[in-house]
Amino acid sequence: LEYKPTLTPRPLAGRLTASTFVLEQPRCVFPESQDLSTMIWLVVAEAAATKQFDPSTEPATAPLAFQTFPNNTAYATLGTSLRSYRCPPPAGDITVLRVGSETACAHNLSRPSCNGPLPAPGPYRVKFVAWNSSGLQAQTRWSEPITLLKAEPVYNISTTASGRSAGMIVLTSILSILFAVLLACLVALLVPWCSSVFGSKAEAVSVRRYNTHHVYDQPAARL
Repeated sequence: LEYKPTLTPRPLAGRLTASTFVLEQPRCVFPESQDLSTMIWLVVAEAAATKQFDPSTEPATAPLAFQTFPNNTAYATLGTSLRSYRCPPPAGDITVLRVGSETACAHNLSRPSCNGPLPAPGPYRVKFVAWNSSGLQAQTRWSEPITLLKAEPVYNISTTASGRSAGMIVLTSILSILFAVLLACLVALLVPWCSSVFGSKAEAVSVRRYNTHHVYDQPAARL
């Protein structure tokens, strides 16, 4: 087959990481006339070792085990039936494959087809092969070399915040300390003043209350 696997062009998070990459599924690649028992496998190999790959090697066996890669130059993973790659894909179908997403089986020799994290940046090349009980039925071409992101050594990671220089950080720290001291002095000055203004009680002033008495005229003395 002339088909060549490719990284997905979609802007997906983690499209390419230090141990994984995301491929487009091989939709409409393998003839649908194939036996329904046909399984489609992804073969991952080091870019320099693709010529050493024997396509007649059966997937999910020790020679193509993930656990011994890269000593065995290639491994086969993500085996699925041809029916999983319906053409055209139904609306809403996820049509990408994440390579390197399984960690639980990375050292489990009973799972030679583990889709484990890739051990190095590569580069790698991949191809799809179709297998059934009769053996190899079809295969695609190798992809272009795929190089993963390289993890930055710890000693190379900058310890400055947001790329700021050490001098800027020191200056910012000094200004912050001076501001804190100034604020503390201002509080110390305001506390006595507030106490003198609001703490003293106003002197009590007593006001005598006067009651007005009505004066009645006395009756005239009788003569």
